[in-house]
Amino acid sequence: MNTAVIVDAVRTPLAKGKPTGAYADIHPVDLHAASLRAIVERTGIDPAGIDDVISGAVGQVGEQSGNTARWALLAAGYPESVPGVTVDRQCGSSQQALHFAAQGVIAGAYDVVVASGIESMSRIPIGSQTLGRDFRGPRVDARYGGALVPQGISAELIAQKWNLSRAQLDEYSAMSHERAARAWKDGLIDSQVTFVNDLHTDETIRPGTTPEVLAGLRPAFRNEDWAAAYPTIDWKVTAGNSSPVNDGSAAVLVTSEDAATRLGLRPRARVHSFAVVGDDPVLMLTGIIPATHKVLDRAGLTMADIDAFEVNEAFASVVLAWQAETGADLEKVNVNGGAIAIGHPLGASGARLTTSLLNTLEQRGGRYGLQVMCEAGGLANATVIERL
Repeated sequence: MNTAVIVDAVRTPLAKGKPTGAYADIHPVDLHAASLRAIVERTGIDPAGIDDVISGAVGQVGEQSGNTARWALLAAGYPESVPGVTVDRQCGSSQQALHFAAQGVIAGAYDVVVASGIESMSRIPIGSQTLGRDFRGPRVDARYGGALVPQGISAELIAQKWNLSRAQLDEYSAMSHERAARAWKDGLIDSQVTFVNDLHTDETIRPGTTPEVLAGLRPAFRNEDWAAAYPTIDWKVTAGNSSPVNDGSAAVLVTSEDAATRLGLRPRARVHSFAVVGDDPVLMLTGIIPATHKVLDRAGLTMADIDAFEVNEAFASVVLAWQAETGADLEKVNVNGGAIAIGHPLGASGARLTTSLLNTLEQRGGRYGLQVMCEAGGLANATVIERL
């Protein structure tokens, strides 16, 4: 059985996913191409030797439709002989792309493969692919008795179930901004990014954010209808303790150990273990709890063995519920900031987490890292990498 190794990982700084964002004038294909081009330039690999480009994207409509991976690799200057495919596991799309890449290498189907992700939320607004469409169908709605809700309501239900206070959510979110701002200031991010359009930091980081500032924000998802449907909710989820919408891309070069040796490449980590789970689609975002247990069981590791965690901060309540159930030390979680500060460009976030995790392990001298991603519909991906 082959070993799948990570040679390099790179991302763009993340921009505001709004018409005023730094990447709003960049076509998603070209934004994606920036990371695909950078992974080749950084490693010196001949792109003609890439067996496949597997990319994640959530809003696969408009400018991100038509198998956007294929057009991005051509925009990046790859030879026409390089194939590409676009996958959708919602927010975990590019983490799933990494899993598929590693699985292909382990099975012997690939020697060299790029796993990447893209989301331009300024040009393809969130929900564009499902807007006005009954994408679940009547049988699913009947099964759950009309209980399926948007993610913001799920985040509220999670805060309620785990008895998380508004203060806890805001304190965690302020810490995310503080860590992200400090990491950029200390030069910990520069080596893992390719700069685009003169953006030299993640655009949604707010240095100096405090819990007191965040406490002044109104609940983002409360309205008369939801308040009537859920009269026991003490509405706590705000724009400040949720991830923003963003534009960005990321790419990870995965090879077999033999291919890395043959090509003169230095592996930085191996893809140790991976798992995907389904969970309650009402709470929706709690799949990261069983996914963490499952990937650790497969890896033969415990929480104590993990030196760094990257847990996608879709909402502060999601991370804090996960922490309550797993006992994770928050000093090891998202140590250079998470999505609440950095941003969450849906299809790119999985590869962004890998980029952050790889660099954190190297900066801290850690051995094992675990990343986990909550996903719409009650799904979650988890990955363990081992620094080499």
